[in-house]
Amino acid sequence: MEMNLVVNYTRQLLAVDRFRDYCPNGLQVEGRSEIRKIVTGVTASMELLEAAKEARADAIIVHHGYFWKNEDQRITGIKRNRIKFLLENGMNLMAYHLPLDAHQEFGNSVQLGRRLGLTLEGWAGEQDLVAFGSIDKSMLLSEFGERVSRSLGRVPMLIGDQSKLIKRVAWCTGAAQGYIDVAVELGVDVFVSGEVSEQTVHLSRETGIGYISAGHHATERYGVQSLGEHLALRFGLEHEFIDIDNPV
Repeated sequence: MEMNLVVNYTRQLLAVDRFRDYCPNGLQVEGRSEIRKIVTGVTASMELLEAAKEARADAIIVHHGYFWKNEDQRITGIKRNRIKFLLENGMNLMAYHLPLDAHQEFGNSVQLGRRLGLTLEGWAGEQDLVAFGSIDKSMLLSEFGERVSRSLGRVPMLIGDQSKLIKRVAWCTGAAQGYIDVAVELGVDVFVSGEVSEQTVHLSRETGIGYISAGHHATERYGVQSLGEHLALRFGLEHEFIDIDNPV
């Protein structure tokens, strides 16, 4: 399959052009023009690149790629090593950040919501990045925390009254703790995200909304997998998700 066909299709599928983002979305490093196998992962670390080479991948698709806004633009050090490795091995690197977070079928938030048994009702916040809806049944905050732990395979940080009965939920994967204000405005019982900041704890306590920090990496493993599976089916490609674990 021609790489440019996959790139162009994915750009349209994820509606890349409608987003104001912190990095270029799409093909970031060009490799061989014909591809047979895609490897997906969360972050384009050297460990993922090496694993993709071992898996005989022609293209790598990630959520966290390169060339972030306000970073040093020079190709030196770690960035130089990663890009050199990709070029020497002819592997393409595609990255999709906010478009992958927000996609209503293959996105990180949609996929996380399905794993947690949440019914999606709508979107809110900047660029419609915050999902909101409800749990299948009312439960204690502590019980929902246990569900998150079982679903993601790690213990989340729970902030708020553990005995509070919750039903309404808002969620946004990754470093989205700043959207707790949106969750408060929505009137939900709990907000789920990947990371937590010092001020998040105080906002949760003073507004009465529960907060669950479930891990940046842990909450963003599922969108890129779903996208990779779709592209493999669409274009008759092989696909393999490689999870390079990250405790954050």
